[in-house]
Amino acid sequence: MTRFFLTIFLIGCTALSWGQTDQQKKLEQRKAQILKEMKTLQGLVKSESQKEKTVVSKITENIAKIKLSEKLINTTQKQTKLLTDDIYLNQLKINKLNRELKLLKEDYANMVVKAYKNRSEQSRIMFILSSEDFLQAYKRVQYMKQYASFRKIQGDEIRNKTLQLEELNRILGGQKEVKEKLVTQSEQEKEKLQKDKEEQEKLVKAIQKDKKKYASEIKKMQGEAKDIDRKIDKLIKDAIAEANRKAAAKATTAEEKKEIAAAVKAEPNKIALTKEGKLIADNFKANKGRLPWPVKEGYISVPYGDQPHPLDRTLKIHNSGIDITTNPGTAVRAVFAGEVGKIQLIQGSMNKIVYIQHGNYLTVYYNLASINVKSGDKVNANETIGTVATSPSGKTVLKFCVMQNTTSLNPSSWVAQ
Repeated sequence: MTRFFLTIFLIGCTALSWGQTDQQKKLEQRKAQILKEMKTLQGLVKSESQKEKTVVSKITENIAKIKLSEKLINTTQKQTKLLTDDIYLNQLKINKLNRELKLLKEDYANMVVKAYKNRSEQSRIMFILSSEDFLQAYKRVQYMKQYASFRKIQGDEIRNKTLQLEELNRILGGQKEVKEKLVTQSEQEKEKLQKDKEEQEKLVKAIQKDKKKYASEIKKMQGEAKDIDRKIDKLIKDAIAEANRKAAAKATTAEEKKEIAAAVKAEPNKIALTKEGKLIADNFKANKGRLPWPVKEGYISVPYGDQPHPLDRTLKIHNSGIDITTNPGTAVRAVFAGEVGKIQLIQGSMNKIVYIQHGNYLTVYYNLASINVKSGDKVNANETIGTVATSPSGKTVLKFCVMQNTTSLNPSSWVAQ
């Protein structure tokens, strides 16, 4: 019974180990993405080092650096914890193998001693001849064969378990080395993070001394953020109305037209899904967390949701998507297959907004300098739709949004991490 429960426990440990290996791979991919973002940020900071920077630029870059460092530290700590668990499980396996090997070797040694004592050919013959009848003699011959076979099996089992033990010890040693490296990396990153936070505090204190000087800049940033959200909101409502108009036009039966009309009347700010539209929406939803980035390289300079203002921490700025800072001339790619809606100009500039419909989901690409597609085009995932615009100050920022009807969703939860 004890052996049964021990077997079940070890099977559970093995299953847990497989799960942890999968988690380690995901964490390694996440870490690679964070490091890629950090590399892009460092490259852009370096290329702009010769240009005159405003305090806002410095603070914004520092905020992005700090957030990426915190993500990296968090991911590294998760990796370390999983490794610690793996090391513990492997140590359990090693302990079990050592116990089994000890018992096997003791049994094998006893068998060898007995075999040595009965090594005489004459003793074996006498053992057979002393049988009471032919059947007993036959059974004794079979017993001697089985005994020899069992010795061979035990010898093979000792060799196999010894090899398993050596392999586990090798794996364990490698895991301990990786864990030590991760701990060192985490400590180094914490030191960098502390320095970045100290620098950030100095910049914020410098601003606090002269708030009036930066008041206009604060109002400008808040106004721009609200204006962008208003434009995106109008774009989405227009897109929903257009999608519903097309769905009604495509309806082939009176019943379908009636259903679409009723759905639009009940919820005018929602896309009335046809059967095809529902399939596309379900497919888009099924790929949550696996969508490609809309640009090949870049870093999230302003995350989704309510963010403290970089110049005044008491104020909040709302972001309906994510701002991705990248290199000038970077191509923008569709994150999923869909249909291009109306392309709008951003008022006061020649830059454009493109949205792509995926059932009742929409992806929005804001601040494009050039466009490679037109309204009504069907695009595939990773297909280039244009290039990101660069501002007069030298910043190349794409605002990327994911919407379900008029509800904004966090794009970071949708793209691959």
